[in-house]
Amino acid sequence: MLRHTFVTASFLLAASAAPLSQAADAQVFDEALAKSLGADQRGMRSYVYVLLKTGPKQMPAGPERDAMFKGHFENIGRLAKEKKLVVAGPYDGVDGWRGMFIFAVPDIEEAKKLVATDPVIINGEMVAEYHKLYGTAALMMINEIHGKLSKP
Repeated sequence: MLRHTFVTASFLLAASAAPLSQAADAQVFDEALAKSLGADQRGMRSYVYVLLKTGPKQMPAGPERDAMFKGHFENIGRLAKEKKLVVAGPYDGVDGWRGMFIFAVPDIEEAKKLVATDPVIINGEMVAEYHKLYGTAALMMINEIHGKLSKP
């Protein structure tokens, strides 16, 4: 668990520190971009970080499990297109930590409503733990950039 905490914290700190390194490079402030990404005066914004852990009802391998995970990935895609989900990804699961979401929503209650639409949560395959996060508003551009990196 400590390893995952360190990896997650390192990622989030690196992402949040990006504006500091950019300042040293004398970047030109883009007010329109900052506003479009919901940035505050520091180039930061609030998010909700969701840790997905192994749930109480592990579904056995087979068509039902495949359908559940297909729905999970479709749900991730839908929330990303709505610009509510800015980052998602798996962990190795060896210690029960399965994955994570970062939502661009105002509060934990809104994130809970979005997570409740996911088939892995609905079926009890995973459970969610919620945390407020303050990080760079540049995270809002990840899905746009990722779309340019992944082949169709």
